Amino acid sequence: MHDRVFDPSQVHKLEAPERLRWLPPGEVLGWLALRPGMTVADIGAGTGYFAIPLARAIAPTGRVWAVDLQPELLEILQGKLAQPDAPGNILTLEGTASSTGLADSGCDVALLANVWHELDDPAAALAELARILKPGGRIAVLDWRPDVERPPGPPLEHRLSAPEVQRFFEEHGQRVDAVQNVGQYSYLVLAS
Repeated sequence: MHDRVFDPSQVHKLEAPERLRWLPPGEVLGWLALRPGMTVADIGAGTGYFAIPLARAIAPTGRVWAVDLQPELLEILQGKLAQPDAPGNILTLEGTASSTGLADSGCDVALLANVWHELDDPAAALAELARILKPGGRIAVLDWRPDVERPPGPPLEHRLSAPEVQRFFEEHGQRVDAVQNVGQYSYLVLAS
């Protein structure tokens, strides 16, 4: 694991109540055009910050695959899913953005929240996304803006700008449908 990957010892940052103020999940989900019955891959799901609201948005027949490379974070999510009020349509899976372990052509949307800046090989991740998405499926990259001071988030030198991500997708034959700042520190790039 390199220094751009989230350190699980800092899990308190993922669970901090102020995160809801500066990155409201509802604002992000509003851009995804979710419908009941969809299948969504939350890649880099961590402790379920987006997986849980995603699952509620696509219930009762939709499914969320919460994929993360760190089993410690998935264990925390599994603990949340054991609670009586938890959604029952989330499945956890240990994997990475370039090797999710998901089936071919099974997902309508792939969300990568605060993951893109961590990738060593974005082209391999894009190939994996193309494999797991249904025809017409959408990719949503949510990541840290480099033009805002920290904290929170990774060091500024680890961040990629929205135009850089947009250019990557366009250079790799993807159509970028939207680029939007969300919350106080993030942007969202939607591609298909």
